[in-house]
Amino acid sequence: MNTIIRKSVLGIAGLAFAGGVFAGPATAHAAPSVESTPVAVAVQADKPSVDEGKLIPHGVQGAQSHVDLSDEQVTNVKAIIAATKKAGMDERAAVVSIATALQESKLENLGHLGDRNDHDSQGLFQQRPSSGWGTVEQITDPEYSTTAFLKGLKQVDGWQGMPLTKAAQTVQVSAYPDHYAQWEQQAADLVAEHWNS
Repeated sequence: MNTIIRKSVLGIAGLAFAGGVFAGPATAHAAPSVESTPVAVAVQADKPSVDEGKLIPHGVQGAQSHVDLSDEQVTNVKAIIAATKKAGMDERAAVVSIATALQESKLENLGHLGDRNDHDSQGLFQQRPSSGWGTVEQITDPEYSTTAFLKGLKQVDGWQGMPLTKAAQTVQVSAYPDHYAQWEQQAADLVAEHWNS
């Protein structure tokens, strides 16, 4: 009996030591610490992964585009995700929102662009004050513009079961209705990265 207990204790100690070597910090003169293993596990537990099946339930349509994002654009991604959560909507709504903003503004909070402007469209979603989306100040506020987009999305019957580009187009009424599809993968990747951050 003592031999079995001793082997079990030594086996557990060996696993703890190996866990410390592979998971903990290593320095030339410091022995690995068993205490470092729970810290690593706690950090991983704080950021659960997002269900990939929720992000792109229907698969992407067509060729996908990608842009490298600046810090400001990543801040806008986080603002869209925060507004989506505040509206009580899920990760898929955030994917649709981010893909829409990628198409409309490349996630840049655009003001009036003069001759290059599409009518009076502004902000992340290129919403128009003259179409009732809000004032210029409102639609250039990422939280407000996202909330306005999501309000429109909620009114689309069955948006969760639609391809992304159809759901986005129903809200946006764009002259280029199929262009939203190209951003679905990047939008999903951004939601996976930032939803729990």
